Amino acid sequence: MIRPDITPRYEPDPGSTLSVTRTCPRLGTARSVVSTPKATRSPAKSTGLPRLAISNVAVTTMATSRVVVRDLLSAGPKAAIEAVVRQLAVEEGRFGVRANCVGVGMTGDGVAVRMMQSGDLTEQVQKAVTNTIPLRRWGTVADIAEAVCFLASDRAGFITGQTLNVDGGMGV
Repeated sequence: MIRPDITPRYEPDPGSTLSVTRTCPRLGTARSVVSTPKATRSPAKSTGLPRLAISNVAVTTMATSRVVVRDLLSAGPKAAIEAVVRQLAVEEGRFGVRANCVGVGMTGDGVAVRMMQSGDLTEQVQKAVTNTIPLRRWGTVADIAEAVCFLASDRAGFITGQTLNVDGGMGV
């Protein structure tokens, strides 16, 4: 479950924002708020250009910073996404646009569940993988969601162009 204290909060002036609310059965409700040019202007040097308060968070993989066997078809395109996110952060930062990535490590959800069910991820392999993770546990969907919510929140207002690996230290 996402901790309420890290869920992004924003109390907009009426008519100055676009608000999108999405509900995910596993993660709960997420609300995205995008300020319009009327809502905020750069307090520093004014260029006359509108300054938006937008945060983009892409979910990628920790395999872009550490080689993971049999993960080429996933890691390759996600590395390209991370490059685009870094470029977006540099080019659009002047407008107040932030862009970051969350690199997902081993989780006991999704593909891993299917691999366990099919026998591709045996108990022996699971134990070996767990031993490569300094925190000695696999991540959860909630671990990933918390990182995404943090990077999307105002608390991460000075963070852009970064990849936060949520992998229990596996990529170290």
